[in-house]
Amino acid sequence: MKFLTTSYAFLFTIATVFAQSVPSARTVSDQKMREVYEQIKTPYKYGIVLPQPDKGRMVDSPTIFRKGQTWYMTYIIFDGKGYETWLAQSADLLHWTTQGRLMSFTENTWDATQKAGYVALVDTEWGGSYEVEKFQNRYWMSYLGGSEKGYEAGRLGIGMASTQDLTQPKEVSRLPQPVLSAVDKDARWYDNKTIYKSLVIRDKEKKTGYPFVMYYNAKGEKPDADGKGFENIAMAVSSDMTHWKRYGQQPLITRKTGICGDAQITKIGDVYVMFYFGAFWKPGAFERFACSYDLVNWTDWQGDDLIAPSEPYDKTYAHKPWVIRWNGVVYHFYNAVGDKGRVIAVATSKDLGKSSLGQ
Repeated sequence: MKFLTTSYAFLFTIATVFAQSVPSARTVSDQKMREVYEQIKTPYKYGIVLPQPDKGRMVDSPTIFRKGQTWYMTYIIFDGKGYETWLAQSADLLHWTTQGRLMSFTENTWDATQKAGYVALVDTEWGGSYEVEKFQNRYWMSYLGGSEKGYEAGRLGIGMASTQDLTQPKEVSRLPQPVLSAVDKDARWYDNKTIYKSLVIRDKEKKTGYPFVMYYNAKGEKPDADGKGFENIAMAVSSDMTHWKRYGQQPLITRKTGICGDAQITKIGDVYVMFYFGAFWKPGAFERFACSYDLVNWTDWQGDDLIAPSEPYDKTYAHKPWVIRWNGVVYHFYNAVGDKGRVIAVATSKDLGKSSLGQ
């Protein structure tokens, strides 16, 4: 009996040591984080790929997808009144031609002067097709909406829109009311003031219990240590793309000061990677990332920024990512603010030269 007791004690000790040596499923190891960083880093700034159309209109928030042999970019333009959503296309990811609008100003609607759209259900596989999946035989977009004039003015919410063809500059069909708002009954402490950009992906494995997952930026009434509001990245889920509910009681990514926002998700092997931007918890605005095994619990990268201000055209802000890998090259699109106004720029994993627009 003494032998059995000793054996059990030995096995218990071995099991305890083993458990302590294996990282929790909720945590991504430092080694794995470093491996991901080496795959996604883009040290070569190519330059501006989509300039302002004129001094009065600023360009923002790229989303990149592919259809057939053509690349498309949805982006937003702020003209002093509010946001409208536009479409551009490219053959090589570096030279873009504007096609026209997908969402325009309207009158007497909850989203009259703010319609900042983001394509939903883009293939998240790293180096994958980057095609957009249909649901109920339609393509979908989530969008930041609001009715007050100005830069992200008033109490904003998230709307949903759909269309038969995302590659043509035609007005999409919008739901009549927001699907997520700061005044919802289930609003959380971190999103009960206003809600900003969103991203909708397909969770094929239903790790959250739902097929559709939305990551969104939000600000709550709770102030930071300096008495200011701060922006977090939170999650909502849906079974049908039109009815959404918040997931959890805490934000996924937050510094409890400044901004963490504009998530984009890709999957590299068994790890999900969230690209996002940070701002004002250290000087300026810059690109970051976090990793997860389950789409819910995220390990934040503690190393160097993926992108930071360094050039005249992004000296003020370098933020709002969309990152893809194509033909062995990583392209990191981002919103650059500097001496050329507010524009879309790209950095790459290989030196592709400098764009004349970026000089």
